[in-house]
Amino acid sequence: MSSAIKDLPLAAEFPPAGYEAWRKLAEGVLKGAPFERLVGKTSDGIAIDPIYPRAIKALAIPGRALGAPWQIMQRIDHPDATEANKQALHDLENGATGLVLVFAGSVGARGFGLPATQEAVEKMLQDVHLDAGIGIELQFPPQSCDVVRHLAALIKSRGTDPAACDIRFGIDPLGARAVQGASSSDWSEIARGVAEVATGLAAIGFKMPMLAADGRVVHDSGGSEAQELAYVLSSAVAYLRALDAAGVPLDQARGMIFARLSADADQFLTLAKFRALRLLWARIEQSCGLAPKPLFVAAETAWRMLTQRDPSVNMLRATVATFSAALGGANSLAVLPHTLALGLPDAFARRVARNTQLVLLEESNLEKVADPAAGSGGIEALTRELCDAAWTQFQEIETAGGMFAALAANAIQPKVAATRAARDKAIGKRRDVLTGASEFPNLHEAPAAVLDVRPIAVPAPGAARISFAPLAPIRVATPFEVLRDKSDAVLARKAVRPKVFLANLGSAADFTARATFAKSFFETGGIEAIDTEGFTDAAALAAAYKASGAAFACLCSSDKAYAVHAAAAAQALRDAGCKRIYLAGRPGDQEAAYRDAGVQEFIFAGSDALVLLNDAWQRIEAA
Repeated sequence: MSSAIKDLPLAAEFPPAGYEAWRKLAEGVLKGAPFERLVGKTSDGIAIDPIYPRAIKALAIPGRALGAPWQIMQRIDHPDATEANKQALHDLENGATGLVLVFAGSVGARGFGLPATQEAVEKMLQDVHLDAGIGIELQFPPQSCDVVRHLAALIKSRGTDPAACDIRFGIDPLGARAVQGASSSDWSEIARGVAEVATGLAAIGFKMPMLAADGRVVHDSGGSEAQELAYVLSSAVAYLRALDAAGVPLDQARGMIFARLSADADQFLTLAKFRALRLLWARIEQSCGLAPKPLFVAAETAWRMLTQRDPSVNMLRATVATFSAALGGANSLAVLPHTLALGLPDAFARRVARNTQLVLLEESNLEKVADPAAGSGGIEALTRELCDAAWTQFQEIETAGGMFAALAANAIQPKVAATRAARDKAIGKRRDVLTGASEFPNLHEAPAAVLDVRPIAVPAPGAARISFAPLAPIRVATPFEVLRDKSDAVLARKAVRPKVFLANLGSAADFTARATFAKSFFETGGIEAIDTEGFTDAAALAAAYKASGAAFACLCSSDKAYAVHAAAAAQALRDAGCKRIYLAGRPGDQEAAYRDAGVQEFIFAGSDALVLLNDAWQRIEAA
């Protein structure tokens, strides 16, 4: 009996339950089905078992200082520097402990951002005391790299000691070029420029990391966790080499680099990813002959998981992401406001983003325990598997000549694209659920408020000497949102949406489950479902369909009721002029008979919803 059980008097009365006992219970529920049915897989092909034994000898992974809170970073991206300053001061007065200054055209700008001028920097930071312990992080594109000089000049003009400022300048030419898919310079020129700027800032007295290895580039474009980790690792190594070539001692050079990871709503994968990065970086340090020191890891909640439809659900996604990154040891965390996919967020959305962190930090005390996942069999296994997968991909990038060479040779992009395609397929089949977008839609939701600020048109970068496939950002909900947008456009023109008639057969007990499924299925594509009380008479069903004005009909009932009513109901609907008849459920061996009666498509869990809904819209638009 373990010491943990001995310490719990109530538990001591029960025999210890090990892995085999739990597995036996799981196999009992499967009723003869193979145990492998319960094994899931990540985008990297990593198996996730339903049960793990405890990792007895696991040690906590060093991350944030013990008991120290993470920095609550608030995004500042208003194009008007005066308004941005008001937002910044309000955020700092209401719990934020840091600011992310997002400049127009940067990797994370999302259509908005500060102007990259000296005047804008001064206005935006008016009355912000940079030596008061707040964190500042910059995000800017290569064409706006003068913001580094502008900020340094502002600090000098104030007579502030640079060493007293907690500023991460966020210099990341690799990330910007990866997203743009082009570069006006080769890597040797870029590396020299990076080293020159970083050493110049260090010479002035700045102490915090200056160069960012930004995993959002891969995550935003649909990549996997291991792909994101490998990208961060290789980018960081590229910057480390650039500094080493400039004569910066490796011990000093590593302190000039920080990492940024996306945190999404997959709790365990996000937590394991942050833990894995620290182990991977420690391995790099050891390879350089250095004793490992914790890397500064910044987190930002994921852009790709945000939805325009039912955006309030984004608050829940952000909460899970924040929780996971915090427990994974993030040093700073920025929560994207829940309405960002719709436009520039208003004060309410910004407040929610800020309070998401404050509640978890001040009320849930997540910072009090160092690496709480240590010893969890599942998390430890997932962390280890991510390390192995990411290290293999990192080695492939290095074999290709490093990050820039791998991008230029399109060695990374096809792999990310393949992962994205697999993810899109799972989204389309609704195996990966997006609440409010691909499941449980609300066609009558009230529009969310955003600020009346138009997106900024950013001038294109200069002529490219080197071109390659970009790692362009996406949101996984977009294909469903496109269909909802079409529905809204029809509603605006005709005052009514396209409709599908739910031809419910038999009693409520027969049809309720599949009618509920069909309603959600069609309304995710903006096709409004007309519910009915249920029919046993085919003529009455046909009359109700004619009166509905619906474009399509969908039979909904139990398999037992289908055997009695489906063929006659489909025939009656076809005779009534219905051009497209669906049946909710798998047809089994009755498919031929149902098709002969007039059923053209079958909808069920696992069918490709996007393919079927796009086909329906083609018919709507052709009518």
